[in-house]
Amino acid sequence: MTDTRYLSQLGRHTDTPQSPEEATLETVPFETGDEMPPVVRFTCPEFTSLCPVTGQPDFAHLVIDYVPEKRLVESKSLKLFLTSFRNHGSFHESCTMMVAKRIVEATQPRWLRIGGYWYPRGGIPIDVFWQTGSAPEGIFLPDQGVPPYRGRG
Repeated sequence: MTDTRYLSQLGRHTDTPQSPEEATLETVPFETGDEMPPVVRFTCPEFTSLCPVTGQPDFAHLVIDYVPEKRLVESKSLKLFLTSFRNHGSFHESCTMMVAKRIVEATQPRWLRIGGYWYPRGGIPIDVFWQTGSAPEGIFLPDQGVPPYRGRG
């Protein structure tokens, strides 16, 4: 069993961080052995942030796929990190990249990709995609499952 006593958020009351910079993204050890590593997916259909110009809320459906190396993202800390964007003013592209880069920094995965499917602002949906490089050969990589915008939901 994995020792989780060093985690500061799991199993404890934790206030929502006031900003992504203040949020702690925690990890836990991961070992695959010699078999093919898994693809881990986080689907976040209710991501929110603020427009940096108007202060109005923006909404996105984030899909994060990664192939772990030695560390996994602890999911409660990820939820708190993502929630911290509710008071954060930034453009869609910056928010999407900030999420991806913090996960890469924390876990040092074999590979990561993110799809940020943003709901329309001014009638134009913005989708932001990024990955660390080519996906590892032989992994099962499903489609992210978010259709082009037609009243996305």
